[in-house]
Amino acid sequence: MRPDAAATEPPVVPQDVLSDSTARILSDHDGLEGPLLPILHALQAEFGFVPQAAVPLIAERLNISRAEVAGVISFYHDFRAAPAGRRVVRICRAEACQSMGANTLAAQMQDRLGIGWGETTPDGAVTLEAVYCLGLCACAPAVQIDGDLMGRADAPRIAAVLDGVTP
Repeated sequence: MRPDAAATEPPVVPQDVLSDSTARILSDHDGLEGPLLPILHALQAEFGFVPQAAVPLIAERLNISRAEVAGVISFYHDFRAAPAGRRVVRICRAEACQSMGANTLAAQMQDRLGIGWGETTPDGAVTLEAVYCLGLCACAPAVQIDGDLMGRADAPRIAAVLDGVTP
């Protein structure tokens, strides 16, 4: 976290809600071969993130270690440990985009928002994420804002979208 960004803890899901929802999701995936990813996706759909307190419940049910569950959560960039902001900006960090100015663009957006990678602004408005290829290499640098792709992105165009102005 950047020193000037406010630290926020992931929200605490009430234990009864977490237990009931997690138990239901685990039961829904009983008998499924390779159920870990579908379970994690279902938890994320339910809560907007994968609650840390669900990890031991998943591990016990699937007879795997907590470390295995945590490793899968941390490996896939789509899983979150805390809810995302109302807007999600993903900046491509792959080689083609880097060669076309993505590092400068990233620094500009981090400065503008006052947050680092994987962080959300203190008001919960924007989450900034790094991704490694959005498939727009010919139009680098590429950005994704709330699922919408933007090629040849620059800070003013991103700011305009975030501010609700048609670029």
